[in-house]
Amino acid sequence: MVEREKEAKRVTLFGMIVNLFLVIAKFFAGIFGRSSALVSDAVHSLSDFISDIVVLIGFKITSKPADDKHNYGHGKVETISAVIIGLLLIVISIILLRSSATDIYRFFFRNKEISIPKTYVLYVVIISIVSKEFLFHITKKVGKKIQSDAVIANAWHHRSDAFSSVAALVGISLAIIFGKSFAVSDPIASFIVSIFIFKVGLEIIINNYRQLIDESLSEAEINKIAEIINSIPEIYGFHNIKTRKIGYYVSIDVHVFVDKDLKVVKAHDIASNLENKIYQEFGEETFISVHVEPYYQNYPDLS
Repeated sequence: MVEREKEAKRVTLFGMIVNLFLVIAKFFAGIFGRSSALVSDAVHSLSDFISDIVVLIGFKITSKPADDKHNYGHGKVETISAVIIGLLLIVISIILLRSSATDIYRFFFRNKEISIPKTYVLYVVIISIVSKEFLFHITKKVGKKIQSDAVIANAWHHRSDAFSSVAALVGISLAIIFGKSFAVSDPIASFIVSIFIFKVGLEIIINNYRQLIDESLSEAEINKIAEIINSIPEIYGFHNIKTRKIGYYVSIDVHVFVDKDLKVVKAHDIASNLENKIYQEFGEETFISVHVEPYYQNYPDLS
């Protein structure tokens, strides 16, 4: 658990440093280079910086062990962190959608000119795309390794920033190359990318909302639990299985049937054997509750 927190903290702190640099560079280049698209992109990078802080705070709390008031630990804080990141993505996408739609409307129906950015703005955008795509890959890799939805969500936040920078690059390039008649290509590209950002944010919220309402594990995971139970010959069947995710952790409750004439010690050993096998599959931090019941000949198939 400590190593998991260290890896999450390491990749997130690195992302914070990169994001802080990009926020400053984009704001100054956007303002002095007359690029509203780059200023909007800077706001997006700022949201990345904020999401990094959210992830760090979330992991700081999640790493705390279970206690008398939190018997199942603090794993849900990590899930809430992912939801917050998803909400940030949606808020940013709506802001960018509104801004780009306004620029498009004014250009076509109010004959408002859009300023042509200075050439050096392109270099800042290219640096942003390369660095954010790099951050996406290393953050996603760590997120999958430590099985953290919050870190994976943060990785997608990095990629959404990279895509918005691509939109800015296309729009700024067309404006510089073809002049003011093509300046509207910048907000059009930004509008399209904003829809993608909204979609990613919504998916992150939906996936983690399922954890917040204690949705069961996937069918494949439940089948794996059944396979483990059925691999123990002393267990004649099971029922009343209940599962859920608590952030990174998994919680499994199940009733198993054993020989009704077994001594308590033997029945306990069978339950312990099952618990150890589940720990091997789902991790030592898994919360397992095995309830032993007597098996009778006239019971239906319980496997």
